[in-house]
Amino acid sequence: MNQRSFEEVHFVEECGLMFELMGLPRMAGRIFGWLLICNPPHQSTGDLAEVLQASKGSISTITRMLIQTGLIERVALPSQRRDYFRIRLNAWPQMTKQHLMQVTAFRQLAEKGLMLLEGENPQLLQRLEEMRDMHAFMEQELPLMIDRWEQQRSSPKIGTIADLTPVNQTPPASVPMIG
Repeated sequence: MNQRSFEEVHFVEECGLMFELMGLPRMAGRIFGWLLICNPPHQSTGDLAEVLQASKGSISTITRMLIQTGLIERVALPSQRRDYFRIRLNAWPQMTKQHLMQVTAFRQLAEKGLMLLEGENPQLLQRLEEMRDMHAFMEQELPLMIDRWEQQRSSPKIGTIADLTPVNQTPPASVPMIG
């Protein structure tokens, strides 16, 4: 990365590895990581290609994917002829809401499986029951968590991670580095 500190490079690469662990392209994490720390907060395809030492074609493909996932957005700046990308505000609650739709689909799938095996040995049903029950629980709790998050975000007293830490837990000392 041009004129970037070791820490910035390491952060961007860590984001890439994190995305890769989630089954996404490493480049998606690298782009996302850079957009989290860059100044200015918006970057063009050319800016991203130069900083990340990647082809414009690769950047274009992955930014489209990140836009579809709701993590970034394309923006136009006054008197500029090219598009820029930046982290989409409120992306995390929106992604959690999208995840909730997946949770519902898994619960419904488990229920179909249980109907299919109706009357079978109860031991056969345990896997599907666990799947259904876990997803039903998440289906119930995720909206409540999103609501609490949005209430805390709108409260003026929020400012540090300690403000968001559950009462009976201590905040993590540090996040271990990957690599």
